[in-house]
Order: sequence, then structure tokens, then C-alpha cells
Amino acid sequence: MRVLVIGSGGREHALVLGLQRDPSVTDLHVAPGNPGTAALATNHDVDIVSSDAVVALATSVAADLVVIGPEVPLVLGVADALRAAGFATFGPGAEAAKIEGSKAFAKDVMAAAGVRTAHSEIVDNPARLDAALDRFGPTWVVKDDGLAAGKGVVVTADRDAARIHAADLLESGHPVLLESFLDGPEVSLFCLVDGATVVPLLPAQDHKRVGDGDAGPNTGGMGAYTPLPWLPEEMSQRIVDEVVAPVAAELVARGTPFSGLLYAGLAIGADGPAVVEFNCRFGDPETQAVLALLKSPLGVALNATASGALDQLPPLEWEEGAAVTVVIAAENYPGRPRTGDAITGSDAEGVLHAGTAVVDGAVVSSGGRVLSVVGMGADLAAARAQAYERLSGVKLPGSHFRSDIGLAAQEGRISI
Repeated sequence: MRVLVIGSGGREHALVLGLQRDPSVTDLHVAPGNPGTAALATNHDVDIVSSDAVVALATSVAADLVVIGPEVPLVLGVADALRAAGFATFGPGAEAAKIEGSKAFAKDVMAAAGVRTAHSEIVDNPARLDAALDRFGPTWVVKDDGLAAGKGVVVTADRDAARIHAADLLESGHPVLLESFLDGPEVSLFCLVDGATVVPLLPAQDHKRVGDGDAGPNTGGMGAYTPLPWLPEEMSQRIVDEVVAPVAAELVARGTPFSGLLYAGLAIGADGPAVVEFNCRFGDPETQAVLALLKSPLGVALNATASGALDQLPPLEWEEGAAVTVVIAAENYPGRPRTGDAITGSDAEGVLHAGTAVVDGAVVSSGGRVLSVVGMGADLAAARAQAYERLSGVKLPGSHFRSDIGLAAQEGRISI
């Protein structure tokens, strides 16, 4: 099976690593890829938001399967163009991808499906902002209604801070979504979805805040771990039954069935799971940890989803133990990151590339989240130890990372 992966981040590096372990995958291509994927597959410098360019590449490499990693080409309909050209494609069409591309659409789908989520209100006029803010609190959740790469969210007990963020979004032409605050620890559950068929992967937990102890602003994700020792074993199936399957069925009923990876971000409270957000693709950095533990052939699972045969896929098998991902970020991230700094140790085992480039033969930083370092072990403590040991061998001037990924869970400080 010849597979083309679309994207350039740590998620795509993890997908390529997983696909490389699958004996059924005989040829691997990535567009545009990164210096890490270049060691495992053939990179192609292609504009991934251009449907014509991606279809042309899939044709030239005779792809049997195309896997779309990032949300932007999905929301723009690249998967639709690939399917129209006859390619088996892992990733939803543009209408179904609105589950991430428009939070208002996601809220409408959840309401129709009877799925628990936060109370919300859309504000598209600055004149109505103050009155709307008064209807929320004492913790305000302010979101960009569109795609924001995980950084369009402010959660704060400071009404002035909430207002400033909302006003900035409105001034830049972005509608604002105000939400009630959902209490309880958060869970990321990835599910392979093919119409009404849903197959969950391992639950994970992301660390969104930039600093230790969940301090500072939100980021695209500073690290993740799986599985979750504090999560009851039956909760994954409950999330499927109460959240993912009803949403998948509602999209089928609307004539826009979902095909690909549906990511449910949830808060687990006393009353059970409630949706914080949906994504229409694998999440980053959870993918790096989750796929590290997958024993079943990844290519077979993705191809079954893309070809409408997910209901015939054998049960997924997983390695025992735990996996942890720690993100190494560039100086000043999540603000405007410093780039162009030389990196040493980026070719070590367990180091996945995201924001990197090769300049004059040297690997340098080219984005905010530069590398992901993955550790595995018999339990969470062992996985954390390996991740941070591997991280100690990577050097990037001015970089920063969280030292507490998975620590609260390891120490038993998370509970429902």
C-alpha cells in the first residue's frame, strides 16, 4: 500500500512512524513533511491547501491511501477533491469538518444529538459584548468561533481579561463564542469514525497552558500522556455511547457523514462527560503518545476507515504501559517565536519534528512548537523518566518546556 500523508508537524511525524511499522505499507510520501519525516519517507514541497496540487501529487505517486493531518485542508475541502478523483482518503469532507471549523455548527450538532456541552452564546457585534459577558462568569471562557490552532481560547476569572480578548477577536472580524465553564479534569478521546461506526483509541490528556502547574496562556499543547490512570475503565465506552456515536449519527442524518478521526475534548465532571470541543483530525501532541502504544497496524486501520470498512476491522491492540510526550517550544512561544536557531540532538530516538527546517545542512527551529519528545515505560513514572531523559539530550537556545507533563496523574492528584 502506497500512502501519502499531508502535513508537516509532530502529528504527521508520528503518523509516518506508525505507518512505517505497518508491513502492509510499502511506500511512504509526505507533503510537505519536515526534516524528521525526510528520514522515513519521501517529502514533497506542495501547497497542502490547494486541492489541485494535492490531487496532482496523489496521482503522481499513485497513492492507495491519502491521510490528511491538519485541519485547514480538511475545512477547505481537500478531502472532497481527493475522493472525487478516486483516492481512498482518511479525513472528513468540508461539511463534516465544520465540526471543528465552526464552533456554532458543532453546538448545533450537539444540541440535535442530545450531547452534553457548555451553555454558549455567539457574539458578533461589539455593542452586545458587555451584556453577554454579564450572563457568564465567575469564570469566563472566550473562544474564536473559527480555527485558531488551539490558541484562540481564554479561560479566566478576570472579566476585564475576558473582555479584552473578546474585543480583540471582534475587532479582527472574528465572531466570539462565550461558554459556561465546565469543571472536572479534561480528556482527549480520538475515535476512528466511518459514518455511524466508531472505534475509540486510548484516552489521553493534553497540557494546554504554557507553564508548569498550568500557568500562563493557552498554547497548541505542551505535552500529553496516555493512558489515564485516574479515568474509570468504562468511561471511554461511555464517551463513545453518549458523545461520539450520537454526533456521528447526527452527521449521517444530515447527509454529511464523517470519515476519519473525530477528536472529542471533554471535561469529566460528577455528571459524566461534557464536550469542550471537537476536532476533525488527530490532535497534537496527544497523537505522538497514543500512536506510540498502538500494536495494531496503523495503515490497515486508517485504510479501513477511508474505504468504508471500519466495521470489519479487528479490535485494536495496545502495548502495555504508558507513553508521555513533552513539547520543546521556541523562545517566546506562544507569542511570536524566535526561529533560525540550530538544534542538536534532534535525530535521537523518540524525538519527533514539528517546527524545524534544514538550512545549510543544519537542523534549525522554524516554528513555535519545535520538537516533541516521546518516552514509554511500564507505567507513567517510567514513561516520564524516559521522556525527560531523552529531552536532556536535545539542545535549542532559548527553548522552554514543561517539566510536569503527567506528573499530577503520576502522583494521584487528579480525580473526578
